[in-house]
Order: sequence, then C-alpha cells, then structure tokens
Amino acid sequence: MPTAEANGQTLYYEEHGEGEPLLCVQGLSVSTLGWVLQVQAFAAAHRTVIFDNRDVGRSTIADADYEIADMAADALALADELGLDRFHLLGVSMGGAIAQEIALAAPDRVTALTLAVTFPRGGAWARKLGEVWGSRRPKLTYEEHIDELLLLTLSEGFYENEGAVEYVRGMMLADPNPQPAEAFVRQLQASSRHDAHDRLKSLEVATHVIGGEHDILVPVWKSRELAELVPGAKLTVIEGSPHGANLERAEEFNRLVLDFVAEHSGAGVT
Repeated sequence: MPTAEANGQTLYYEEHGEGEPLLCVQGLSVSTLGWVLQVQAFAAAHRTVIFDNRDVGRSTIADADYEIADMAADALALADELGLDRFHLLGVSMGGAIAQEIALAAPDRVTALTLAVTFPRGGAWARKLGEVWGSRRPKLTYEEHIDELLLLTLSEGFYENEGAVEYVRGMMLADPNPQPAEAFVRQLQASSRHDAHDRLKSLEVATHVIGGEHDILVPVWKSRELAELVPGAKLTVIEGSPHGANLERAEEFNRLVLDFVAEHSGAGVT
C-alpha cells in the first residue's frame, strides 16, 4: 500500500500512467475510489496522481480540527515527496477549495488549474450549514449517510435507473475504509470556513472552472462567481449535470479536463 509522510500526515496515494503529471484532489468524504471513472482516461495521457485527503480512506484520521489550507499543504508535501516540481491540478468540490489554496500558495508549480463544482468561499450560510449538518451526521447510520450523499450528488434522471443507483450505492457501502462520522464533520466544517474570495483576484494560473447546471449541493452560480474572480478563467457549465459530474457525466467531464490540460501541456511540467 503506497503511502507518503506529508506535512505530518500519512497519505495513501496511487500513480497511474506516464507523461506530464496531473494531481487530482477529491471532495468531501470521497477517497481515491471516487476517481474510478477518471483513472483510465487520465492515465492514458498523464502521470496521474490520486490520493486520500486526511480524514478519509487510508490516510491519517485526524484528532483535531484543521483548515482547507492545511489540506493544501498536505497535497503540496505529497507532490514534493513524489518529485512533482510542476503539475496540472484538478480539484472537485472540497478538492476544488483545496486546489485553490494550492495554486495560491505555489502558483509557480501549477501549470493548469481545473476547478470543478466548487466555490470561492463559504461564508456565514456555509458555516451554519456545517454546524447543522455536522450535528446531524453522528445521529445517522452509515447507510443513511450514504443515501443522503447520493441524493445531493446525483440527478433526478439518474434515479430513474434503479439498477444504476443500486450499483453506485452498493459500491459506496462496500468501501472497506468507511469514513468515521467525526472525520466527515471535520472535513465539512473545514470546507465551510474556506474563503479565497479576495485572494483569487491575484491568481495568475491558467484556470478552467466547470459547473453543473443542476448541481444542488454547490449551485452553478458559485461556479460563475469563481470564474469571474480568477483573471482570464474559462467557464464551462455542463448542461443538466448534478454535483457528481465526474460520476454521472464521466465521459464529458473527462474530455473537458483533458482538453484544457492539453491546451497548456509542455509548459515546463516535470
């Protein structure tokens, strides 16, 4: 099981393929298993690095609160351990918040930045959501928690395919490393405190923002706001897509990511 000591954390990671590095950062409660529909496509063109954030999967389970910037420091330390001086960077949802902090902390290391279904800041509304949802999570069974996450991330149309829903649900419930309730709460509350709004205006990294038209967890207007803040950012809204675009709309999502990376390939990435 490949792990790296990074910023005081033990991070589980995987490497797939060869070529210019593509570092992928997952969202709230999601481990490397969440990249199952991306790995083959990404690895065909890139040295693709996926990993478990702290408090999920096979990485360190924390014993205290932390911030999104701490998780960004974890990812940068992992990049150091793997010898990634420069890399393309993809962040989804909470992973997009982490990716913002990575790019702000080390813009010279990020060649192309893709921010999918994510947000520039939480604010008072998000902090209250973190408080309410966080207080409810320990009262739910793990199965109830998974059902709630699926309802928030998949579309109404997807639910019309009962077999597909049960397949995805079964995969999530079969995860051999389920996230503890308290770990979910720590990640959730760190996400709710994320605020890069004012700093993003100074970001000088080629950036592509991807939003989901029917995203009910991180509404599409958050993607529009994000794209407006980053100078020169490209915005793509996937028509009819829910929050879980990389799962439900994987082929389209993968193409959008890879096409943007290809536009900025060869720019001194190692």
